[in-house]
Amino acid sequence: MIKAVIIDDEPLAREVVKEYLANFPQIQLLQECNDGFEGLKAIQQHQPDIIFLDIQMPKITGFEMLELVESMPAVIFTTAFEEHALRAFEVHAVDYLLKPFSRDRFDKALQKWLDQHNSSVSATAALLETAAATPLQSNRVVIKINGKIKIIPVQDIHYLEAADDYVKIITHEGSFLKNKTMAFFEQTLDPQQFTRVHRSYMLNVNQVTRIDPYEKENHLAILRSGAKVLVSKTGYPRLKAALGL
Repeated sequence: MIKAVIIDDEPLAREVVKEYLANFPQIQLLQECNDGFEGLKAIQQHQPDIIFLDIQMPKITGFEMLELVESMPAVIFTTAFEEHALRAFEVHAVDYLLKPFSRDRFDKALQKWLDQHNSSVSATAALLETAAATPLQSNRVVIKINGKIKIIPVQDIHYLEAADDYVKIITHEGSFLKNKTMAFFEQTLDPQQFTRVHRSYMLNVNQVTRIDPYEKENHLAILRSGAKVLVSKTGYPRLKAALGL
C-alpha cells in the first residue's frame, strides 16, 4: 500500500485531492494538514511515499517545510502559485497541479509518479535548490530546533560561519545550524546585504562598525555585537565595495 499525505491550507482543495485519490485504491491517505507545521509532523510520523503539497501557506511555505524534512517523500504540488515561476521547476521532473485542476490532469500527474516512483526524491532535492533563488525564499531562513520550527528574518542575521556540512547562523539570540552550504547562502541572500569575506564567513554588512588590520594581510570586521569576524585578503575588497568604501 502506498502512503499519502495532503498538505494545503484550503479545505476545498484538500477535498478535491481526496475525491480524485479515490480512483487509486492502492494509495492510502493517512492525514490531511492545513499548514506546514502540521505537514512536517505528519511526514515525521507516517513516513509517506508521496505528499500533495501547496506552496503558499500561512506560517511557512511548502518549500520551507520541505527543507526541514529529513526523509524526503515524493512531491506533487497542488498550488495557485504563479505559473511562470513554476516553469523553472519543470526541469526537475517534479510535477505540479495548477489550481483549479481537473481529474484528468490529476490522474496524469499521479500516474507519471507511479511510473517513475524512485526518481522523484532526487528531483525534489534539485527543486529546492532552484526554489532558493526565488524572492519567496530570500527574506528569511527556516530551521528546526529540537523538533520545533524557528523562522529567522535575514535582517536579524549578524554573520554566517561554515561548520562542516552545516552553516552556523549567528543572530542576537544565539547561533543556529542549517544543513546547507555557504555557496547556497551566497546564491540565496541579497548580495547588497551579505558578502562572503572569507572561505568560512559571510557578513551582514549592516552589522559592521569598523574594519581593523590583522596579521598576514587579513583584517577583522568588528560587528555591532562586538563579534570579530576574519576577513581574508580576497574578501577585503569585496567587503569594502559592499560598504561603499
